[in-house]
Amino acid sequence: MLEVILRRVISIIPVLFGVSLITFGLIHIIPGDPAIVIAGPDASADQVQSIRELLELDRPLHIQMGAWYMNLFQGDLGNSFMLGRSVVQAVQERLPTTLLLTTYSIIISMPIGIAAGLLAAYRQNTWVDTTVMTVALLGVSVPSFWLSIMGILVFSVALGWLPSSGYVPPSEGIIACLRSLTLPAISLAVLQIGLLARMTRATTLEVLRQDFIRTARAKGVSEWKTVGRHALSNVMIPIVTVVGLLVNIAIAGAVVIEQIFVLPGVGQLVVQGILRRDYPVIQGSILAVAVLLVLINLVVDLLYAYLDPRLRND
Repeated sequence: MLEVILRRVISIIPVLFGVSLITFGLIHIIPGDPAIVIAGPDASADQVQSIRELLELDRPLHIQMGAWYMNLFQGDLGNSFMLGRSVVQAVQERLPTTLLLTTYSIIISMPIGIAAGLLAAYRQNTWVDTTVMTVALLGVSVPSFWLSIMGILVFSVALGWLPSSGYVPPSEGIIACLRSLTLPAISLAVLQIGLLARMTRATTLEVLRQDFIRTARAKGVSEWKTVGRHALSNVMIPIVTVVGLLVNIAIAGAVVIEQIFVLPGVGQLVVQGILRRDYPVIQGSILAVAVLLVLINLVVDLLYAYLDPRLRND
């Protein structure tokens, strides 16, 4: 198991280097000059050039890249052009909101998605199976931003049950915090529920056709024990992989959801950085999200290897 951990950790290094390299290259390819954005539309050419020199944007690209990597190895992601403080500090302030939103959506989706998939498999080819799979198909087909808007119209505007925007940190009250995140979390969770239900149903049907399930039934083991004890333990192995994928999807989807609900997360920080051409913020935020996703995938890989010993030698 230790060898598996070392292999997975070593494999992270080229991934993060590739992400940082691509991010650095892309933001310098897209149109727009941060110096012009900062100086404003009425600034003279000399003023724009002064800002460019102050931010060291006039230096050759490879020199800028070398300086950025040197700072990165020292744990410094640079200073934001627009925020006037370090990118590390800005990311640290925003990351808890994104993690809380993602965790909340996973907590909502996992029990519902897995239960729906198990129910559909156990009631295969009945109206229950058809209804669950139809709803699951709708869940994976409907865009999250459309669900967000519909949720705001129904639960905020019409019923007044939940706030339509804004974020309350946990330090100001857990209930108020959960209320502010409920609509965004549900908007993210619908897609996850649909994917989980479909995956769980397919996996459960495959497991229920295995010989050890037929043997358990032939020995007179109750259907509850057959499904709950023998089938479920085997179903959970591939589901672990799907949960890791769902976390990745939730974090990626948070970029849009945080904009709609005005949540101060990393996704909103990335969008603001792009609009303002704030290169350090874009690079630092995307790298922080990449590190988070890589670590989540690492945990999933290790958990998968722990649950299925055959994968430890792959």
